[in-house]
Amino acid sequence: MKALIIAGSLLVLSGCSVFESWVYRIDIPQGNYLEQRDINQLRVGMTKEQVVYVIGTPVAENAFDQDVWFYVFNMNSGVSKSENYQRNVKLTFVEGKLASYEGDFDRPENFDTPLEQ
Repeated sequence: MKALIIAGSLLVLSGCSVFESWVYRIDIPQGNYLEQRDINQLRVGMTKEQVVYVIGTPVAENAFDQDVWFYVFNMNSGVSKSENYQRNVKLTFVEGKLASYEGDFDRPENFDTPLEQ
């Protein structure tokens, strides 16, 4: 009887880990979803308003420097932790105009070509 109670208790306590693969978990996207085609539209000399129009409002602004914007995107996969990924973009403005780009996406080919005024 004692062995039956112990076996039953172990079965109940291990139930969560045994059936975990049967439970559906959703993907959790957080931040600014960006693609290379969005980044390709950036040009040196763009105003902050133009940048917001093209790729949206940054998820995090630097409280100490309003001329540095960070775009961050995290994807937490419900299927596998190995499928999680993060993308970062840092834009720097000088005198209200886009001056530099750093990030996980390829630098736009035409970034150094200013928009026609």
